[in-house]
Amino acid sequence: MHTTPAADERLRRWRMVLGADGAESTGRALTGRDAAIDEALAALYDGKKSGGRGGAERSAGLGASAPSMARWLGDIRTYFPGPVVQVMQRDAIDRLGLDALLLEPEMLEAVEPDVHLVGTLLSLAKAMPETTKETARAVVRKVVEDLERRLAPHTRATLTGALDRSARAHRPRHRDIDWDRTIRANLKNHVSLPGREGAGTVVPERLVGYGRSDRSMKKEVILCVDQSGSMAASVVHAAVFGAVLASMRTLSTRLVVFDTAVVDLTDQLDDPVDVLFGTQLGGGTDINRALAYCQSRITRPADTVVVLISDLHEGGIRDEMVRRAAAMTASGVRFVTLLALSDEGAPSYDRAHAAALGALGAPAFACTPDLFPEVMAAAIERRPLPVPDTGR
Repeated sequence: MHTTPAADERLRRWRMVLGADGAESTGRALTGRDAAIDEALAALYDGKKSGGRGGAERSAGLGASAPSMARWLGDIRTYFPGPVVQVMQRDAIDRLGLDALLLEPEMLEAVEPDVHLVGTLLSLAKAMPETTKETARAVVRKVVEDLERRLAPHTRATLTGALDRSARAHRPRHRDIDWDRTIRANLKNHVSLPGREGAGTVVPERLVGYGRSDRSMKKEVILCVDQSGSMAASVVHAAVFGAVLASMRTLSTRLVVFDTAVVDLTDQLDDPVDVLFGTQLGGGTDINRALAYCQSRITRPADTVVVLISDLHEGGIRDEMVRRAAAMTASGVRFVTLLALSDEGAPSYDRAHAAALGALGAPAFACTPDLFPEVMAAAIERRPLPVPDTGR
């Protein structure tokens, strides 16, 4: 039966979508590149036998063979764009046990690095043989450097502006008065001078000062990050942002990660890769213990921002966790709750705890990496946080 080129292309696409089960219904055989793409897809998503190149019978699936998996990883990088490759790699980790094979250096050299792969490598770090660790660090470093290139310039620019604005004193010494801004801020207080037609003056009820030029530490930031398994992408982004914030001289930044134990990684913030390999993804969650540690490190509450990044599934003392957050807020600390710091949106989270923290003025919401600088700027300036509209 003769078909037009347009109809033949539609059949080809349906055959690619339906997989091997569509061969009979479409009457369309795959050859060349199409057959190779179909084989790569079937190896991951099809548990049955399907026709490979030339129509020969083959078994779908990759087994636990590092060479065959490495070839498959090379194939998908040839046939699919980067974002699709990353999705397929994540599916391979979930469906085919790729995580076990990632302990081999040749496998790591074949994968497309992304945030989710870093999370998997960090969860395997303790089981990783020495021959693989350097390759794993190289993979993690590539992802970290890509994130830093994308996120650091906007973060520094946004927070520098926020710090400069928050540094303007409202009771400045005479030499620190910004007269231009002071006059504009007090125009409503203009009064006419008696006996002088058209003459008047501005009464400066509120003085506006310049930021101090010594650039000493003005704000303290504590990132308190849940390292349970579901928070892997958030841990990666928090490490990168922690390093960026620590590089700013006008901020004093502390990074604390926790599960049922609490680890202070502040002294490693000059290298986010060291920070990430200092984490231990998985395990339980004791938010109260982590907040107790953070609270003990606060010396200037009114100049401190605490950012809790957690899904709020508390395994410690539940009521005490909320009371501790309330005490910090009452002391003057700006408390921010992020359910996630990633591009994936909000995970499953404890809604009761989210509501309790929201009642304290710390609304809990998922934050994308691109929004994080604006969230921190608002927290520093003590403005309302730019909470995303979730449509609910």
